[in-house]
Amino acid sequence: MLSRRGFVAGTAGTAGALAADAFVTPGVSFAAGRTERVLRGTLPPGSPDYVYLPVEVPHGVREIRVSYAYERPAVPPGTRGNALDIGVFDERGTELGGRGFRGWSGGARAEFFLRADDATPGYLPGPVRAGTWHLALGPYTVAPGGLAYTVTVRLAYGPAGRTPRPVYPPGRARGRGRAWYRGDCHLHTVYSDGRRTPAEVAAAARAAGLDFINSSEHNTHAAHRAWDGLWGDDLLILTGEEVTTRTGHVVAVGTDPGTFVDWRYRARDNRFGHFAREIRRAGGLVVPAHPHATCVGCSWRFGFGEADAVEVWNGPYTPDDEVTLADWDATLTGRGRWVPAMGGSDAHREPQAVGEPQTVVLADDLTREAVLAGLRAGRSYVAESAAVSLAFSATGGRGARAGIGDRLPAPPGAPVTVRLEVTGAPGCTAHLVTDQGLLHTAPLPASGTGAVEWTTTAAYAAHVRAEVRHPPALPGLPGALAAFTNPVFLGAAP
Repeated sequence: MLSRRGFVAGTAGTAGALAADAFVTPGVSFAAGRTERVLRGTLPPGSPDYVYLPVEVPHGVREIRVSYAYERPAVPPGTRGNALDIGVFDERGTELGGRGFRGWSGGARAEFFLRADDATPGYLPGPVRAGTWHLALGPYTVAPGGLAYTVTVRLAYGPAGRTPRPVYPPGRARGRGRAWYRGDCHLHTVYSDGRRTPAEVAAAARAAGLDFINSSEHNTHAAHRAWDGLWGDDLLILTGEEVTTRTGHVVAVGTDPGTFVDWRYRARDNRFGHFAREIRRAGGLVVPAHPHATCVGCSWRFGFGEADAVEVWNGPYTPDDEVTLADWDATLTGRGRWVPAMGGSDAHREPQAVGEPQTVVLADDLTREAVLAGLRAGRSYVAESAAVSLAFSATGGRGARAGIGDRLPAPPGAPVTVRLEVTGAPGCTAHLVTDQGLLHTAPLPASGTGAVEWTTTAAYAAHVRAEVRHPPALPGLPGALAAFTNPVFLGAAP
């Protein structure tokens, strides 16, 4: 079974009627009255990222149902075996941008259907119009002997039925005015490769003390319509997508409901900037996910020039999160644009916990616009659970004060007092980190509630951020994070 970071989609190269590195099989048509066709083939090692199987759909079809299987031979240790993903595009075509996109399940299920009034999770209900459809195969990995597959297409004829009008989550919950709100922006349900239903995720979010979540299924926006009745005054549900390319994953956070973002490109294709701008045009944030994850295709290769934030902490804290934290820290020069940090659970199934970790953001209200504005500005910290709370600020002369994500314009030599208040972190140690590195540590009281103060100057520290860490599991290595903040910048803006 793939790990939660190991789901990846097949991809394509450049824009056009079909991507330049896509492979297209001969078309398959249905004779009059025939309802089933079986397609067989073998993909060799080094196959294109994406393979299209054209299917000629005749008039009068009410439902398309597709099942597939592929051989999974044993391979030598250290050699990748077969893994094959699947999705479908309708008669409007396969061009980048997704005009013909009708659904994607990756490797999460062996069968799907779609018709006007219903569809398998991950797929879009809608008319089944006559024309050339394309089954999209994504050979994620191919064994040395090739990947032999069988695809069965079944058609059902009859009245088309009516496509229900989608009901999307509202952009506002009751909120508490300007306050700190807790959220998890990286979650999966049965609408991609998760095992929880949207109802179960919403219940888990409430149990975790969250105020907002973001729907972020792999390579499909089909779940945007799946939250009807699950939001409330206490829970804001944002809509987005995890755009899962072969050279890194990016979470689109808070896009307009119904927005699809294409994933069929690699870093070498120079297409990511276009789709990052599409995410922002749809009102969302561009957030590279788990940049140093070790699964195939998961590590981030696109650079951070288009990022609005970066997911520094993904799920229970691991060594690749520590690498990402160090990599992100090295970008905080205090000069020019900086990219705020976030965290997300990437929870797919039990026992993976929704809200571990969670991003806590200072927002003017519990609305989509206010939450995204707070995240974009870096007015946030990341905590392992709702039990952990931080307050972090820097104060200078004449009552000047700056909080997380802000700047304290103190004179270079003037004293600056940095204060960290922590609750819910028993056995942990507070760390204050600057552009020079770790400069101050202090154990927290046994209760896990306490405050740490440190005095510095803007000449000595261009910025200060806080970490709260558990005791090290191994001597000489840092302990896992319980929480960390975005920086407070010190001194005049460059």
